[in-house]
Order: sequence, then structure tokens, then C-alpha cells
Amino acid sequence: MVLSKKNKRITIKEVADAAGVSMQTVSRVTNKFSYVSEETRQRVEEAVEQLGYRPSTLARSLSQQRSFTLGVVTFGLKYIGPSRTLNGIADKADELGYMLLTKKLDNFDTNGIDEVIESLLARHVDGIIWDVPEVDENQTWSHGIKSLPVPIVLMSMEQRPGYSVVSMDSYLGAQMATQHLLDQGCKNIGHIAGPQDWWEARLRQQGWRDTLTKAGMQVLDRQWESGNWSSASGAIAIEKLLACYPEMDGVFVANDQMALSVLSEACRRGIKVPNQLAVVGFDGIAESANFYPPLTTISQDPQLLGGRAVENLVEMIQAIQENKPTATQFSLIQPTLEIRESSKRF
Repeated sequence: MVLSKKNKRITIKEVADAAGVSMQTVSRVTNKFSYVSEETRQRVEEAVEQLGYRPSTLARSLSQQRSFTLGVVTFGLKYIGPSRTLNGIADKADELGYMLLTKKLDNFDTNGIDEVIESLLARHVDGIIWDVPEVDENQTWSHGIKSLPVPIVLMSMEQRPGYSVVSMDSYLGAQMATQHLLDQGCKNIGHIAGPQDWWEARLRQQGWRDTLTKAGMQVLDRQWESGNWSSASGAIAIEKLLACYPEMDGVFVANDQMALSVLSEACRRGIKVPNQLAVVGFDGIAESANFYPPLTTISQDPQLLGGRAVENLVEMIQAIQENKPTATQFSLIQPTLEIRESSKRF
């Protein structure tokens, strides 16, 4: 890298070009943000030194002021749950006087994740809500988060020391659903799981499995199939499950959208719900009460989930402003069982 000093004032863009990084990365290095790799930091500092770059004192002072803006990283807005959670985040942020800067991940590529974080930090957000499921490379990234210059709250992830996490209790919800089917007299209870690279899907499957095992029932691989949360995948899963497990008289489905396909396929085949096949979903979407028959479901409150994440983050931001220690929290929100005609035998 050959650099030369110039008489004119050096710009941040010139430093970025010389170091081969973005202007946001230069800003983060000069403002002493820690979320930069050591190799990148050294390259930027070398360019700063050789070009004689001097950051604007005004710009630096502005970057340290409170922006009353929260960064939100989200994924999967085509699904009902994430979109409802984002609505809860927006409502609570507005109530507490904060604006939102939202970034949507299209995949879990590590470089893409880093770029999203850099983009939010460059816009001086006061804190970040990571509303992304624990799946694929996001799991690796989230386990290795470096010290960020702003507080962060993770959502829908397992508890980990040193981080604030807000999650729904998917395991408890699965236990409630399966126990309800047992209480209705079901003897052969199947499961349609979500994608197995999702932490929440694995929790729901484990809750189903553990509840049956506790009841003294054997759990075999032919008793479950998986989908990808969509109604279309639920249709494929229930066809396979009925073929492999024909004696099934009850089924716990990991979300309401897939459960809709179960009800539709049962109707098409002349299977009476709930007398021949009792069905329980998960999520509690508003439309579940209007399925035919109305769907029994594990109701979770994404509005509450999103609001709790904002409250936790704002508490951390205020502690920093007051030079107080920031206490991390783990909030596990309990679901409820909404009993309707799809499972009610008694």
C-alpha cells in the first residue's frame, strides 16, 4: 500500500479507499469502537497515519450523543410470528420515545451479518435488538459477539451468560400441547416439527418427546415429520405422517400455519377432527379461531415479546447514560393453551 500525504484536508473516503474498507469502518476505528477485527484496525490506523487524516471534532462529539434511535435486525417477515414481533417492537419504541432503524437479513452469511451491524453503528443507534432466530451461521455469530459499543438484546435464543435475551418458552408450550392431547384420551400422538436447524423448532419437538416419554410412551422416528413453517410444507408433512403412522389419533403441530394444512387434509380424507384426529397448533394467530374446526393452539404474544425486548434495551441505555452498571436479563415469556374444537373431545 503506497500512500502519500497531501496538503489539502484528507477526507474519510480517501482513508477508506486507501485501507480497502468502508467509510463506516474508518469511522468505527477512529471513534474507538471495539467491534472491528485487529487486522482491519491496524490497516485503517496505518492509512490514517500515512495520509495524515484528522477526524472532525464536531463529528466525533455528535457520534457520542444519544440519538434516541434503536437498531432492529430482523429475519423472516414472510412468517406471521416475526412480523407480529416487529410490530410489538415498534409500538413500545414509540411509547418510550425512540425511533427505529430496521435492517432485514436475507440469509445468515457471516459477512452479511457484520455489514448489518456496521451499518447500524455508523448511524449511531443507541442500542440494537437482534430479532433473528438462532439458526445456521447466526448461531455461530451470536455465540461469538465481541464487545459492541452499544448494548444489544438478543431475541428467540437460549440463555447465555453476559447477554440480555428475551424468548418465548417453546419447550413449555410443547409440553402443554402434548399433555392436553393425552388428557383428551389420545394414545398415538404424532408431531409435525418446524425446520430442525431452528432452535425453537427443536425445543418444541423435545417438549413433545419428553412429555410422551414421561407418560410411559415409546417415541419412534415414524411418529414425526418436519416442515418449514409454511402451510404448503405442512400439507406434505401430514401426508407422510399419515402414511407412516396410520394409527395416529392426535397431532401436535409446531405452528398454526402448518396446522391449517392438517385440518384441510383431514377434511379431504374424511378424517373426523377431533374424534379421529385431535389437532393442536402453536402460535395463537388470530386466524386460528376461524379455521374449521377452530384450532386449539398454544398462544404466544409476539407483541409482548417485542415490547419486553425494547424495555430491556432502554433500561441498559439509560444505565449507560447515568454511568451505572448495565445488568443483563433473561426474560422467558410463558405461553397459554387456547382450547377449541379441533382437540376438545370431552
